[in-house]
This record gives sequence, C-alpha cells and structure tokens, in this order.
Amino acid sequence: MRCAVTVLLTLLLLAAPARAQVFGPPEGKVFTGLTGSNSVDKFAGEVGKRPAVFGFFTYWNQGNEYTFRYAEKAGARLMLHISTAQNYGVKEEISPRGIARGQGDEYLLALNARIAEEGEPVYVRLMAEMNQTNNAYCAFNKDGSSRGASHSTSAFKAAWRRSALILRGGPLDAINAKLRKLRLPEVRSAEESLPEPQVSLLWVPQTEGTPNIPANLPSAYWPGEEYVDWVGTDFYSRFPAFAKLERFYAAYPGKPFVFGEWAMWGADNPGFVKQLFSWVNTHKRVKMMLYNQGANPNGPFRLNSHPKARAELRKALRNPRFLATVGGG
Repeated sequence: MRCAVTVLLTLLLLAAPARAQVFGPPEGKVFTGLTGSNSVDKFAGEVGKRPAVFGFFTYWNQGNEYTFRYAEKAGARLMLHISTAQNYGVKEEISPRGIARGQGDEYLLALNARIAEEGEPVYVRLMAEMNQTNNAYCAFNKDGSSRGASHSTSAFKAAWRRSALILRGGPLDAINAKLRKLRLPEVRSAEESLPEPQVSLLWVPQTEGTPNIPANLPSAYWPGEEYVDWVGTDFYSRFPAFAKLERFYAAYPGKPFVFGEWAMWGADNPGFVKQLFSWVNTHKRVKMMLYNQGANPNGPFRLNSHPKARAELRKALRNPRFLATVGGG
C-alpha cells in the first residue's frame, strides 16, 4: 500500500507545472521601466531616474543575444516582448496553433536555456495585446470575422500554456505529463530535464478588444492562473480610458499588475501623467510600469516632444516608491 501511495505522489508531482515566479519589487514599491532604443541614458537624464527594467520588442526565431547584453550594460533587468511577426502587416513566423502543436519548440527550448544561462530573472511578455487585430496572433480580423482554427482563442491559450511549461522548465516527464493532459504533443528532447530559469510570464491584453466584440474580450484569451505570473495592460495618453482600466484591474485580483507599455501620444498633456500616477499610487497591485519611447528618435512617444509631460513625469518619479534598480534604489 505504501508503495502505491509513493507512486501516486510521484505521478502527481510529475504532472504539476513548474512553480510560478513573480520577481517583483519589495512591498509598496514599483519597478520603473523603459522600452525602445539600445540605451537608457537619454531617458534617464530626461526623467531623473534610471529604469529598473529594460524591455525589447522581439519576435519568434529572432536572435535575442543583444537584448541580454544591452540590459546588462544598463544595469537593468531584462523584459522580452515576444511577437510572432517582426511588425504589423509582416508575415508571421508561426501561428498560435503551430506553437501549440510543438512547431516552435526549438525557439522555446533555446530561450529556456539562454535565460537559465543568464542566471538572473527575465520577464517574458508573450504575445501581448492578443485581442488587437493588428497583431498576427489575434483571433479576429478588423471586421470581426474569424481568422480560423489556427488563430482561434483556444489555439492561443494552448500556445501560451505550452510556452509557459517549456520556458519554466523542469523534468521532461513532468512537462510531457501536463502536455498530455492538455491534449498537446510532447516535447521532444534528448535531455531528461530542462533548465529551470528565473523567468516570469506577463499576460498583457488590451482592456477591450479591437474589434470590440464579445468573442475578443481579454477573458477569451486567459490561459489560466497557473500559467500566468503578472497581469497587465498597455495605456497611452491618446486613449485615457481610466474607467475601462479600473474594470480590467478589478477583474484579475490575484496577480501583480504591470503596465507593459505606457507613453505620451499626441498632445503634450501633463494632466495625463498626473492622473496615471495618482491611479498607480492608489492601486497597490501595480508593481511595474514600462515607458515605451519607441525605436525612432523622432517618434511620437519620445519625451522631447512632450516637455510639460516630461516635467510632470520627472516630478512623479521623485517618489521613492518608484525604484531605479531591482535592488531597491
């Protein structure tokens, strides 16, 4: 009898996914962050604080070694924003169903190994704004028509779950047991166990879908609590929908909250910065916010185009709640 119980416990352990990891800031603090360009120096000079997290937009099968080097040079923790296409309107490298069926495993296995090699926490913002039709992995066209089974919300959720299991690593028997339970193909590897890196997964949809139809709500893409470490959204001054932000924040109460992207866009509006930081300071689950300045030095999000907002942001970041380093500075 004791032997049978031992076997049962072993099987249960093998079926369990690797432990979720947050790597958040100390209680009451927020990691500042930046995405865009290969250096944080100009932005840090503009706002008076260096970012604790440095983000890079990447896509499936793209080499990402440079992102690790630039984040290390900046003294910041790395965030990878991973798409399946290089840009809007560009042919995708792989479909959500392709990921779910294991066609993207080579990329995932390589990323799992590289993050483990780094020996530091890395945030992975996987297929963000999945309910935004301009993204190749969205389930719907602009007119609301379906993109088919290869891009369905079910395929997206299966792709996310597979990605999470591989990126978190662990004994291959455990990963494959979970995949079988999900009715997904097993991972093929000569190794008995995958590295278990310090990786944290960020699920970041729009607060409502584009197109805005019930089937394209954020909840349609929710892969399940055990596969997500952070919940968040993107927020720009051109669309200051604070009521929608409030509803979305309340809908996912069990996770730390991240602004995967936020930025000025359009008018130089310091009132938006003031309102956003007031909202952040009254919503204690917000633990990270990355300003997206874009890669173009003359792009619409750059703070040199928004001097009044820049001054307000500099003022807001003087609050010691907003950390310039992951070490708490």
